[in-house]
Amino acid sequence: MPKITIIGAGAVGATAAQRIAEKELGDVVLTDIVEGLPQGKALDLVEAAPLFGYDSKILGTNDYKDIEGSDVVVITAGIARKPGMTREDLLKINTKIIREVSQNIAKYAPESIIITVTNPLDIMTYVTLKTTGFEPARVFGMSGVLDAGRFASFIAMELGCSVRDINAMVLGGHGDTMVPLPRFTTVSGVPITELVPEDTILRLVDRTVNGGAEIVNLLKTGSAFYAPSAAVTNMVEAVIKDTKRILPVCVYLDGEYGRKDIYLGVPVKLGRRGVEEIIELKLTDDEKKALDRSAEAVKAGIASFTELY
Repeated sequence: MPKITIIGAGAVGATAAQRIAEKELGDVVLTDIVEGLPQGKALDLVEAAPLFGYDSKILGTNDYKDIEGSDVVVITAGIARKPGMTREDLLKINTKIIREVSQNIAKYAPESIIITVTNPLDIMTYVTLKTTGFEPARVFGMSGVLDAGRFASFIAMELGCSVRDINAMVLGGHGDTMVPLPRFTTVSGVPITELVPEDTILRLVDRTVNGGAEIVNLLKTGSAFYAPSAAVTNMVEAVIKDTKRILPVCVYLDGEYGRKDIYLGVPVKLGRRGVEEIIELKLTDDEKKALDRSAEAVKAGIASFTELY
């Protein structure tokens, strides 16, 4: 079976390990620096296997050597956002963590595809690329898949319809400057702009933009993990099964959308080789301005810590 490593055995990492094992996408290595944490969670998942009927092997470890030969590595390591903390507040602490993680991936799993989850997502993915030296197509981040999932869920609530009929599109940075695109968001092929009034769309867009913060404020001592783990599992599945799914993903741009040397959420074709194609949408002037604002915010964050690369 394919080998899928998850670095970081917190709520997102452990739940992703559960979802990946239950879907039998591959054997799972769950690693963390905290002794006993990945081992305990892995054993718990192993003991659940007979009850849910999955045969994926699950290993918990503190040793990076165990990730050797991984096909996909998911990075969830880092501190979680706390109430009142912006994603940018996380930057300095998580940059140090991601650099160490990336160095070990380059050492022990040099042929792997990397999916980053750690916030601030766009900047941490950039740090991962620069630290590993991998080809950009093999290093990308989970942003738009999660944000689009949130957008879709709010639309389903509003319309009282099945979430299965909704395809949502969200571009830009994973944070306050993300760009949900109602014009490209459909319910069974019908754009939501034809189904709900503009003021309702604006309300749904605003809730999507603040979706992560809403959960942080409700939980008070944690952040979202069910939806993020579901998003990353969808991405892992697209890679492992080579499904060529079109998903909004945080990817390295080299001229696309008028941007270079930056990570930003845009629609891509995702398959066994990672990012196989970047799809450029024809944006309106307002949509392009919003995406440019988002890109500038990401660019500023990258520039702030250039010395760390």
